[in-house]
Amino acid sequence: MGSMIPYGRQSILQEDIDAVVEVLNGDWLTCGPTVERFEAALCDYTGAKHAIAVSNGTAALHVAMLAGGIKAGDRVVTSPNTFLASANCAEYVGATADFIDIDPETLNLSSDLLEKNWQADTRAVVAVDFAGRPCDMPAIAAIARNNGAVVIEDAAHALGSRLKHDGQTHTVGAHPWADMTTLSFHPVKTLTTGEGGAILTDSDELAEQCRLFRNHGMVRNRPEEPWYYGMETPGFNYRITDLQCALGISQLKRLDDFIARRQEITDAYNQAFQSLENLQTPALFSGGSSAWHLYVVQIDFPMLGKSRAQVMQELRELGVGTQVHYIPVHLQPYYRNKYGYAEGKCPVAEAYYEKCISLPLFPTMSDDDVGRVIQSVEEIMR
Repeated sequence: MGSMIPYGRQSILQEDIDAVVEVLNGDWLTCGPTVERFEAALCDYTGAKHAIAVSNGTAALHVAMLAGGIKAGDRVVTSPNTFLASANCAEYVGATADFIDIDPETLNLSSDLLEKNWQADTRAVVAVDFAGRPCDMPAIAAIARNNGAVVIEDAAHALGSRLKHDGQTHTVGAHPWADMTTLSFHPVKTLTTGEGGAILTDSDELAEQCRLFRNHGMVRNRPEEPWYYGMETPGFNYRITDLQCALGISQLKRLDDFIARRQEITDAYNQAFQSLENLQTPALFSGGSSAWHLYVVQIDFPMLGKSRAQVMQELRELGVGTQVHYIPVHLQPYYRNKYGYAEGKCPVAEAYYEKCISLPLFPTMSDDDVGRVIQSVEEIMR
């Protein structure tokens, strides 16, 4: 057996290290010109008017809630098939986090169920682009905006993904159907700054609010008193460092190469696994392109005669790391205890969770690594 292949990992080259060292040898370590350069690079890549870089993807979601004016008494709906932060951001501002079930093919929030189950106190929708596949943002935006709600696209998995609509292709982060788009730059994401995140928006007003909440609610607006800062609202210290943004700028130059390699690996997996019984590969996406943050298969464990834990352990013994994305958020102890959410609230997400496993997918995987994953899965499934 070779070394362990994790389900995801960062890709760091000497040019990334050199970029960070250059900042270390300069005058600014944080809140300096490299942050602004990274924000400008994100705008150039996506086409968004504004990018506000923050300390992590969770901070980006929190700031988006604050900038959107979400507060106690409001309801925020999101997908149950996501990481905790997509829902927790509503709780941070005193709102009620609620969940709409997913589409069984896309594994994203179902726009049909969103419309069918809309409640009058809903003030925001957090639409999560699971595994890199964009949500049906035109439909979601139409429903939300008809009801006066803010649309936040949680694109933590989807930097570099694209969405086709009416003959036009839009980059995630710069289409007209999200008021704000949030990103994450955690090490397993499409590009990394170590930890970090960003909010993308075309709204001058929302961008101004995001910058305010990122930095203690302070503004410097007295040219005649350059030392002066005024706190307009209790904000947060959600700043990101120049060190992290130097890494981000370097990584962003290779983003398209990262995505192309992820697509190659996905294609190899799809071809190899299509004939396996009891295993379902991810649905193909014709409405644009996915950044392929995750490669998730669904396995019928009872038909296979093995538990998920057993399959994951057998793969681990063959040097293949796996993960589960995600435990449905509405079934987390906090949400069960506070709101009484229980099994049956989101049956599609719950059924998907019983079958899902994420296989290794990251751009520095060699062809031998990919072959070893395929061989190991085939061995266990047969």
